[in-house]
Amino acid sequence: MKRFWWRHQTSVCRSCTVKAGIGALIGIGLIAVLGEWTKLPLLIAPFGSTCALLFLIPESPMSQPANVIGGHLITSVVALAADAVLPGTWWGIASAVGMGVVAMGLVRLVHPPAGANPIIVMYSHPGVDFVFLPVLIGAVALVGLAVLVHRLPPRPVPYPLPVKPSPHA
Repeated sequence: MKRFWWRHQTSVCRSCTVKAGIGALIGIGLIAVLGEWTKLPLLIAPFGSTCALLFLIPESPMSQPANVIGGHLITSVVALAADAVLPGTWWGIASAVGMGVVAMGLVRLVHPPAGANPIIVMYSHPGVDFVFLPVLIGAVALVGLAVLVHRLPPRPVPYPLPVKPSPHA
């Protein structure tokens, strides 16, 4: 039973956590303004989860720029295609999420918060421009902000992570 309650995440310095909170506050503030401007306020939910990863766990593979931007783009494109052919029923929405998860996994650009994008697309039926504004601009803005925030002290890990040389190169 102990393993259900054990915190496997390593402890984080308190000032790093405060810095993460400030980064998330600024990031979601930017996304909220973008949501109001594009009339798509629902996108704030997956980007809120993106902020948790970017600012609290910058060393995670799922927090890296390619995963954040790629995951959001892939699931949005898949969702727009699904929205064009599937009904907005529970099984249509579930299918869109499932296809988005498969697509992220196949291209190795997994970013869990992006799994919510198909739900937003299936409920709001945006146009193709949704991929660029607010998705691409929002994801790039959050990654850019994360780069800046993680340059401020304390800096326990670099963001983005350095590229590891391939053992087969």
